[in-house]
Amino acid sequence: MEKKHIFDVAIIGAGTMGMAAGAFLAQQQVKTVLIDAFDPPHNRGSHHGDTRMIRHAYGEGRQYVSLVKRAQQLWEDLEAQTGYKIFEKTGVIGLGPKDSAFLQETIAAANKYELPLEVLTSNEVKRRWPGFSVPEHFIGCFEAESGFIYSENAIQAYKEIAIHHGAQLETNTPVQQIETDHKSFVKIITENKVFWAKKVIVTAGAWASKLLPDLVLPIQPTRKAFGWFNTPADLYDISNFPSFYIEDKENMCYGFPNMAGTGLKIGKSDGGQAIDPNKHTQNFGHYHTDEEELRFFLKNYMPEANGALNQGKTCLYTLSSDNYFIIDHHPEHDHIIFACGFSGHGFKFASVLGEVLSELAVNGQSTFDLSIFSLKRFGK
Repeated sequence: MEKKHIFDVAIIGAGTMGMAAGAFLAQQQVKTVLIDAFDPPHNRGSHHGDTRMIRHAYGEGRQYVSLVKRAQQLWEDLEAQTGYKIFEKTGVIGLGPKDSAFLQETIAAANKYELPLEVLTSNEVKRRWPGFSVPEHFIGCFEAESGFIYSENAIQAYKEIAIHHGAQLETNTPVQQIETDHKSFVKIITENKVFWAKKVIVTAGAWASKLLPDLVLPIQPTRKAFGWFNTPADLYDISNFPSFYIEDKENMCYGFPNMAGTGLKIGKSDGGQAIDPNKHTQNFGHYHTDEEELRFFLKNYMPEANGALNQGKTCLYTLSSDNYFIIDHHPEHDHIIFACGFSGHGFKFASVLGEVLSELAVNGQSTFDLSIFSLKRFGK
């Protein structure tokens, strides 16, 4: 066991959550190594594509609100600390039927936590943002204080903090095996190196099941497509158009205004193709539904944005079976912590979950109640 390869904490997967955790640990002078199969930020996982929405009145469940409020504070702190542009306050509008369970939960979350939220009629939405076409039975839920995170900037900022404070970053280094049959350390085996750590945090996204096969994690890596579409001048520009999500019966999309001529960005929250993450490539258009499903929303709700496709990309969602996050200690090896199953709505929480994972590694527990994310809810 070489001393230079012994660490207090090893983080496997230095992307969305892992890089943030590495920055928080390094700033506490915890000897940390971050190991990633690629070189973050990159386009092989879940953090590329420029932007990720942040909402505070949370339709996925009001129990997330305290976490997202802390996340917002930490994103703003990161911007002030590093000088990178991290947060863009565009506001976020949610559109859907009046009886939408998602929108009703959004309203309930806003009421419980006294969050600023405007509930608008379809006509009020169209008057304020003429780029929308909104059915009469729809309402809009508008959060003026929300917006989006520049995702790759965020990863790069945390990367630089971690390295500046002494963390070791091992890129293009896929982990082959995690061995737990050692008394005081976990052994991490890669093709060319072996690392030893007192604690291990596994934040490997779609690869979590491959690294922790004994847990039989209830997660499914899923290929998702998104694209940028040409828009008329001004109508969908960032200066006067919000970030948005739209619910249409069983379907939901999300998107962002045009920035510097890149086009209106839109993706679909549901659907996609189950995939082995090792087979994921940038192959937008491989399925006719890649573009077709995005244009469905443009045609019906933003018809003047239904122009030429400027660019299309794919990414990975890692869907848990109930769409809630999974954050826990390994049930048999308490010195292994894992966080996965972020189900397409996790990035906004990366700042606070980096803090949370560092607390779990250093103190064994977090200041936040994480019981809703426990693996035990699946009977494991």
